[in-house]
Amino acid sequence: MTETVQQPLQEASHHPYRRPRDAATLILIDRSASTPKVLVGKRHDNVVFMPGKFVFPGGSVDKADNRVPVAAPIPRELEANLLKGSPKTELARARSLAIAAIREACEETGLCLGRKTDGAVAKLNGVWQPFADAGLLPDPSGLYLIARAITPPGRVRRFDTRFFTADASTIAHRVEGVIHADAELVELVWVEIGSQPLADLHPMTKNVLGELEKRLAAGPLRHDADVPFFHFYDGKMQKDILPGVA
Repeated sequence: MTETVQQPLQEASHHPYRRPRDAATLILIDRSASTPKVLVGKRHDNVVFMPGKFVFPGGSVDKADNRVPVAAPIPRELEANLLKGSPKTELARARSLAIAAIREACEETGLCLGRKTDGAVAKLNGVWQPFADAGLLPDPSGLYLIARAITPPGRVRRFDTRFFTADASTIAHRVEGVIHADAELVELVWVEIGSQPLADLHPMTKNVLGELEKRLAAGPLRHDADVPFFHFYDGKMQKDILPGVA
């Protein structure tokens, strides 16, 4: 099924064609209160892509993401969901996307999803050092795929982004001092699901937040739920439905 999505074109759309880069985003859900909340961060006003907008933490996949040791493999159903849609995703790339979502969240917010295990932690360094310091390995086993979206052509940056979600209870380590006036994200806000969106919430962030609200209203998160795929076709933003894997 395909439908047209009303998508305000607020960013400059006159840039040369760029091939989208694989990217991953993590939506953390806090269920400690009766109304769930999700974490969004405000981007610095001086960044090139979506300056000043409230977004979910995320970024591009790194080549090394597929080689990072993990506490548990990604679920088979999640892996299968990541292979759906076009452009096609290779199996190794699917794993990289899930790991990238965890890495970017830790880098941008200081919130790290992991699990204590024996051995292998010493292999983590560089951007993964916070995990090694806490005796953790990244743990993608609690991730769910909520949506996929490709930035329209003509933008200064283009990404083929997979939006994952995970419960805030899976946060195993917090790095202090990550959010500050000169960081990529200058502010973090927990927003109640169903509340009036923040004024500076990016339109695609609003779309994905709406999809997440529908999923949560239907009950516990499941891998067999349909996954919306937002992409630009024939001059319009379209939403295809990718069937979830049971």
